[in-house]
Amino acid sequence: MQTWQMQEAKARMSELVKRAQTQPQDITVHGRSVAVVMSRDAFDRLSLAQVSLVDFMQRSPLHELEDIEFERDKSLVRDLSI
Repeated sequence: MQTWQMQEAKARMSELVKRAQTQPQDITVHGRSVAVVMSRDAFDRLSLAQVSLVDFMQRSPLHELEDIEFERDKSLVRDLSI
């Protein structure tokens, strides 16, 4: 991955975008990585790989059950008397 300083990335934006089509480009400010520019295809592949929370829960084996009871641990997790 090529690294660009912010001011260089701003000055050479069209080149940065062209290079992002083949591999992600790292942008830094004061030597610290702050952003990555990547192709739209790469972004779409990464975005589509994620499942929404609703989809995840609907795929759960517990989805069709109506009466689910969860036992809760009622013990204190820390001493509150200070």
